[in-house]
Amino acid sequence: MQFGIFTIADITPDPTTGRVPTEHERLELMVEEATLAEQVGLDVFALGEHHNPPFVTSSPTTTLAYIGAKTREIILSTATTLITTNDPVKIAEDYAMLQHLTDGRVDLVMGRGNTGPVYPWFGQDIRKGIELAVENYELLHRLWREDVVNWEGQFRTPLQQFTSTPRPLDGVAPFVWHGSIRSPQIAEQAAYYGDGFFHNNIFWPITHTKQMVQLYRERFEHYGHGTADQAIVGLGGQAFMRKNSQDAITEFRPYFDNAPVYGGGPSMEDFTRQTPLVVGSPEQVIERYLTMADHVGDYQRQLFLLDHAGLPRKTVLEQIELLGTEVVPVLRKELDARRPATVPDAPTHASLVAAAEAERGAFDTTYRFETGDNWTGLRAEDAKEGRR
Repeated sequence: MQFGIFTIADITPDPTTGRVPTEHERLELMVEEATLAEQVGLDVFALGEHHNPPFVTSSPTTTLAYIGAKTREIILSTATTLITTNDPVKIAEDYAMLQHLTDGRVDLVMGRGNTGPVYPWFGQDIRKGIELAVENYELLHRLWREDVVNWEGQFRTPLQQFTSTPRPLDGVAPFVWHGSIRSPQIAEQAAYYGDGFFHNNIFWPITHTKQMVQLYRERFEHYGHGTADQAIVGLGGQAFMRKNSQDAITEFRPYFDNAPVYGGGPSMEDFTRQTPLVVGSPEQVIERYLTMADHVGDYQRQLFLLDHAGLPRKTVLEQIELLGTEVVPVLRKELDARRPATVPDAPTHASLVAAAEAERGAFDTTYRFETGDNWTGLRAEDAKEGRR
């Protein structure tokens, strides 16, 4: 099972001091979080995509490439790649490039996002959000798997004999998780392609999460990708920890009460009862997250949000260290021990390459591709001979 952290890099005033970090400071902290996450043994660092203040995550590929140059092992993921407002051709190019630069340490969570105004900013209609997600991903999926693509759809110009470059590393596309918290159509989409399903349930009761994951598992099996327990599932999570649980409650309360996403809503006590948020000791975090698989089945990835609500740099780094050194080792040991042998590990580039080689055959492990001509719309071999 993979464990890691995700961030949306919000710029929020610290309610205890009034200090607001600069964009530059927030970006520097994000890089520091990722490098520390690797040092303490976490598996994944994931970055959201937002194009509006107070967030500074408008360019995930730029940021993850920079982090990739400073790390060696940690998987670099998006917490959301906006499949609705990004051109799928550009997604195909950018993330294949990132895949090469990080030696395969990249995957994506595809989603529609949670900011309505982003649609017109990028020339799209929010009322077409589901249709955009379905059509754009269908094209992206083909661009990574077919060397020469002919395509026509509703939302972008047609493609004729188009080759997306660079081609995916080792002929294997980055693994895709489809992220949704409320749309059964996206769970269906993930199941149809045999991709992963990431339910970022940080604001939702476990009953809702269970329903969404169960739908995905049932449809995964329906489409013939394996049994329901072999479906690839990821969950979100939140925690604030101190050695003494009462210290954690006292310290985190002003951040909870004043955070834009919490303030004015349920009390911290109600919120921790109803959602995955745990405010307490590392042992309490372990106890809560050991129960998640009881509701959704054995799953492959657990990410935690630790750096939000104006928490200062020192505190954020302390939270990552506690997660990596005291919480995750216990969770990993306990959850791995209980997981049936039929449940697959989380996909990695190496495992995807091995599967692709097995499918191509033991005696043919060479990846080959032919290119189209993106200038003329002809295949390269046809262009040489002057054929149309």
